[in-house]
Amino acid sequence: MAQTLGEVLKETRVTRGLSLRAVERETGIQNAHLSQLENGTITKPEMALLWELAALYGLDYTRLLVLAGYGDGEESSGRQRRRMSVAMRAMGDLSPKQQDQALRYMAELRAARQHD
Repeated sequence: MAQTLGEVLKETRVTRGLSLRAVERETGIQNAHLSQLENGTITKPEMALLWELAALYGLDYTRLLVLAGYGDGEESSGRQRRRMSVAMRAMGDLSPKQQDQALRYMAELRAARQHD
């Protein structure tokens, strides 16, 4: 039987012996948000969030993208994964202040796209 994104995340977290609060400390993702992911209340989280969880849990990022509904796991997910990889590496090269500025800018772009 196919697993949902939430089931995969919860099963992996529990298997690794991590509490929601421990994951919050490691990733900065609030434990309430993590709980909503695991329970299926949130089914399509931001790709950056999936990147953080994939890295912490040792999961395949493309698999998480597919489970979240980002493409079919083949060509489109590969492109998305490459873009995300480049973006995450670039963010890692920035100072914390620059990271905050970049995230604010991306939020503005997203809001503008939703209003188009």
